[in-house]
Amino acid sequence: MQQYLELCQRIINDGTWVENERTGKRCLTVINADLAYDVQNNQFPLITTRKSFWKAAIAELLGYIRGYDNAADFRALGAKTWDANANDNIPWLENTYRKGPDDMGRVYGVQGRSWRKPDGGSIDQLAKIIDNLTRGVDDRGEILSFYNPGEFHMGCLRPCMHTHNFSLLGDTLHLTSFQRSCDVPLGLNFNQVQVFTLLALVAQITAKKPGVAYHKIVNAHIYEDQLPLMRDVQVKRQPFPSPQLVINPNIKSLKDLETWVTLNDFDVVGYEYHDAIQYPFSV
Repeated sequence: MQQYLELCQRIINDGTWVENERTGKRCLTVINADLAYDVQNNQFPLITTRKSFWKAAIAELLGYIRGYDNAADFRALGAKTWDANANDNIPWLENTYRKGPDDMGRVYGVQGRSWRKPDGGSIDQLAKIIDNLTRGVDDRGEILSFYNPGEFHMGCLRPCMHTHNFSLLGDTLHLTSFQRSCDVPLGLNFNQVQVFTLLALVAQITAKKPGVAYHKIVNAHIYEDQLPLMRDVQVKRQPFPSPQLVINPNIKSLKDLETWVTLNDFDVVGYEYHDAIQYPFSV
């Protein structure tokens, strides 16, 4: 999509170098980026200027929906994205809250499905949202948040994509997703796929029409070791038309997503792409 390439070029042209303490690398950085995805017309935002692997992104999203806290469960779905943070992150390996190999702690979907209350109970944020939307209710607080500062020390990673705010206008459902930090060459297309798919899925299981998914990024950056490939290769390529996402129409409830749904229930059609680009990944 053109808006992706425009953001990349903006970072290259106008970005400021920032030292990142966690990775020990420099990032070329801009503040505030707004993207929008046309879910209503199924313009799936899968990057075409390099081959992008969408299946792991959707598998990870399914793991969040199910509230998984273990990298092995994500691998079983088809996502290896949590292997490094669960098992190679030194501060987490030394953390007394870590239960053992593959444990992620209280991150992402754990917060979304079981946010702890001071009285010892918990809140299932996602179930409340699905119930309200199914009944046609939007209380202006249909918010799914993974960002719990009181439990950061109990997980291997603070959430980057931290909040999803659903809005119902008539029978059309929109989504606004907030991301505090984004590795644009590697992470952004992953996040775009998840934002689009989340709106498509929630609209389907609540019997609403999908509208627009808005994606707000606070800190958008390109790592120094990624910059040559982005500047000299990817942004020089011409994008192909957007493909479409096909979701099994038999997925009709949150319980379906929690139980039998797999990657076999998703497909992408009409995907044309340029050669893959091997960007460095920073743990």
